[in-house]
Amino acid sequence: MKKNYTYVWVSLIVLVFGIIFIPRIIDRVKTGTIVDNDRMSRLAFIDINGEHRSMPEFSFINQDSLIITNKDYIGKVYIVEFFFTTCPSICRVMNKNLVELQDEFKEFKDFGVASFTINPEHDTPMVLKAYAEEHGITNLDWNLLTGDRKDIYELANKGFYIFAKENEEVAGGFEHSGMFALIDKKGFIRSRLDAANNPIIYYRGAITPKQGKNEEGETEQISILKEDIKKLLAE
Repeated sequence: MKKNYTYVWVSLIVLVFGIIFIPRIIDRVKTGTIVDNDRMSRLAFIDINGEHRSMPEFSFINQDSLIITNKDYIGKVYIVEFFFTTCPSICRVMNKNLVELQDEFKEFKDFGVASFTINPEHDTPMVLKAYAEEHGITNLDWNLLTGDRKDIYELANKGFYIFAKENEEVAGGFEHSGMFALIDKKGFIRSRLDAANNPIIYYRGAITPKQGKNEEGETEQISILKEDIKKLLAE
C-alpha cells in the first residue's frame, strides 16, 4: 500500500467533515460548554448540512450466501471495514484486531462487524467462508460481504470516504486505508473527539495495541475504539 494515498484520503476526510463540524465546535467554545470530561465521555455525530451522517444503504452477499443489507444492523453497534482475503499486509492486522474485539464483546448480541471485500471477483462467498473459519470469526453478526465491484467501491470512496483502489503496482494489487468506521444502534456514524475537540471520524485499524505505534508514529486506536463501543452498547 502506498502510504501517501492514505495521507491524502485522511486529509480529504477531515476536510469534508471538518468544514461542517468546526463551526459548531467554535460556538461551544464561545459559550463555555466544552470541558475535558465532556470531550472524553461523549461520542460525536458526524453532521453534514445539519443532519447526522448515517450508514449508507447497501445490499450484498455474505459468507453464507445470504443477502445482507444495512437494515440487518439496525439495533446493533458495529464496525465497518474494507479488506480483501489475499491482502499481504494490513488486512491481517485489521482482522486480528477485529477478532480481539469480537472476543471482548462475545456476550453482547447487539455487537457486530461488516467487512466489505474490495476484491469481489476473487472473494466469493465460499472464499469468505473459508477465511472466516481460518481467522476465528465466530460472531453471527460479523458478515464478510461481496458483490458488485462498482457498488463496493462507491460505498467505500463516496459513502464513507474510506480510500480503496485497485493498483497492480502494489503488493496484493489493491490499496486501502485500513480505517474502521463505528456505527451506533440507529445506523449513525459516531466518533470520539480528539484533544482539540475535533472528531477523529474513523479509527486506525492497522495498528495493534501491543505495537503501540506504527512506522509513521501514529498511535494505535483499538484501545479507544473498545472504550467507545462500550459507550454505544450502553446507550
